[in-house]
Amino acid sequence: MKKFFFDTLIILIALAIFVVACTFFLAPNDIADCSTPGIYQSSISKCQKVDAIISISGGNTAARTNEAVRLYQQGWAEKVIFSGAAADVSSPSNANVMKSQAIEQGVPAANILIDEDAKNTNQNAEFTAKIITDNKFKKIILTTSGYHQRRAYLEFSRALYGTGVEIINAPAQNDPQWTNFWWLSLRGWQLTLSELGGIIIFFVEQGANNG
Repeated sequence: MKKFFFDTLIILIALAIFVVACTFFLAPNDIADCSTPGIYQSSISKCQKVDAIISISGGNTAARTNEAVRLYQQGWAEKVIFSGAAADVSSPSNANVMKSQAIEQGVPAANILIDEDAKNTNQNAEFTAKIITDNKFKKIILTTSGYHQRRAYLEFSRALYGTGVEIINAPAQNDPQWTNFWWLSLRGWQLTLSELGGIIIFFVEQGANNG
């Protein structure tokens, strides 16, 4: 009996460590400790104003858009970029829907740039990278769902490699699909394990390309 309880305790501890590690690994937040959003001068580089905020569609697109708008309204940047193709070719693109949502919340249309062609995270990064370099942006905030933040960052880092563009992570704070209690739902586990698998595939492909 004692062995059973000891083994169970070990399993629970290991599970808790896994959950905490996944939460911090998948959802890096580089501006969490910035006391004043969007300030121009700071000893912390990542707390300074950036050139653009980027939000990519997928998952709960509305939550991702809301985060980009929130960051914009806090003064982090003067430009917002939305990326995402239409789920249905007969419908408006996700990027256009995100733009409309942002305009309704007070973001001027002139301050919004969109990519309407990206169908996955790799293309989000590739197509948005062109917008970034064409506009000579050098510092950006990337926001997406928490579970998706790490993989999106990896894809954008690859797409922007050699450009000198600094990418700052800021995952959506109010995404009902993936909260701090994601581990209490089956959907939370599905999203987490899927993203871990996607990250493994990313590194395998990266290694193959470099080999």
